[in-house]
Amino acid sequence: MTPRPPPNAGAIVAAMAVPTRDACAALDAADPTAPMRGHFDLDAADARGDIYLDGNSLGPLPRATAARVRQVLHDEWGRDLIRSWNTAGWITLSRRIGDKIARLVGAGPGELVVADSTSVNLYKALAAAMSLVTADAPARRRTIVSERTNFPTDLYIADTAARERGFSLRLVDAEILADLASLAKMFGDDTAIVMLTHVNYRTGRMHDMAAVTRAARAAGALVIWDLAHSAGAVPLTLHGAAPEAAADFAVGCGYKYLNGGPGAPAFIWAHPTHTRRMDGEGWRQPLSGWLGHAAPFAFSPDYTPGTGIARFLCGTPPVLSLAALECGVDTLLAAEPYGGMAALRHKSLALSDLFIQLVEARCGGHGLSLVTPREGHARGSQASLAHECGGYAMMQALIARGVIGDFRAPDILRFGFTPLYTRFVDVWDAVDRLGHVLGSGEWRDARFAVRSTVT
Repeated sequence: MTPRPPPNAGAIVAAMAVPTRDACAALDAADPTAPMRGHFDLDAADARGDIYLDGNSLGPLPRATAARVRQVLHDEWGRDLIRSWNTAGWITLSRRIGDKIARLVGAGPGELVVADSTSVNLYKALAAAMSLVTADAPARRRTIVSERTNFPTDLYIADTAARERGFSLRLVDAEILADLASLAKMFGDDTAIVMLTHVNYRTGRMHDMAAVTRAARAAGALVIWDLAHSAGAVPLTLHGAAPEAAADFAVGCGYKYLNGGPGAPAFIWAHPTHTRRMDGEGWRQPLSGWLGHAAPFAFSPDYTPGTGIARFLCGTPPVLSLAALECGVDTLLAAEPYGGMAALRHKSLALSDLFIQLVEARCGGHGLSLVTPREGHARGSQASLAHECGGYAMMQALIARGVIGDFRAPDILRFGFTPLYTRFVDVWDAVDRLGHVLGSGEWRDARFAVRSTVT
């Protein structure tokens, strides 16, 4: 029988007026996913007493990564040199890792590839979607709809792509997208593409992917999902439970919940219906680099796109980064015997519920407000607090006490809860330290107001 986290973990937290540290330790002792923490090199952080709650920005180092990258450096590159493109399978890394990520996002084998950055992949997906719309839809259907508080790079890329191809970009408030009854009216006959990030990077609000996709497709629009803050954190089904709930395109990040390391390559997915059509029509993506060619080593001066998802490849794959990313993805796949993404999601919600409960019980009266939805179905794997004037300084003071979160302008203190390695006692200790930062007023020290380049 596959072990799973105790089904009452969240209920236990909710039932306690103010959870004690001993109660949190008991939850950890009863958590069958607890061994997953051993897959990460957190020894130095533990020795310092750090609590890492920033995996939604950069996942920590998996223990397997250093040895794997060393193997690529010394054996595959250092010893075998260029032979390793064939003998070590470097040339297939993008697809091999893509198949692994596909298992985490509800896609099929051969449908997803790892390449480039999220921004670049989003541009490719938008170009593909706009080409399909232009070929099929009347001229009035030329609007891209996105969320006003979407991650800025998504909006920048969409604005550029729209300007290049005669489309327009319309931004709407998150609350409108959360009102499922009004979606059908909002996606009018001018809507060509709905481009959304599944989990908002600032607030942690999570869209109902199936409902939004169904409404957009019913209106005749294509849907692109950015999974940067959900891949590896919440269960996903890109194909949907029914055809009308299936997404059209998706992109995602490799260095957050996939634990691929700083600047890890991203991924792109397209529904097989679209790739089959592109194959038949010979469509080529705008970044037609040599590795997306049907026969890259023929070195033909004329471009012939590859088939299927391979047409979204562009340049030479970054082998060292891909090797690290594969180790990160493997940490998630290693959780399958413990219940996989469903079990991790269960624990994630229990952790963030605990955080919210403790903050409200122990940190009241200091001007903090919760901006993350309380409802689990509407929340990703993070919790965000707002403070109108002191958010940045509060976070810096908290980091000085060893609780690593981050700040997002203008006023958000952001905390990620990655269930692979985050413990219930970590949450209790983090809130305890936050209470000291607020109660002592130490965050008002001028040194905590000095802005670093990266926040």
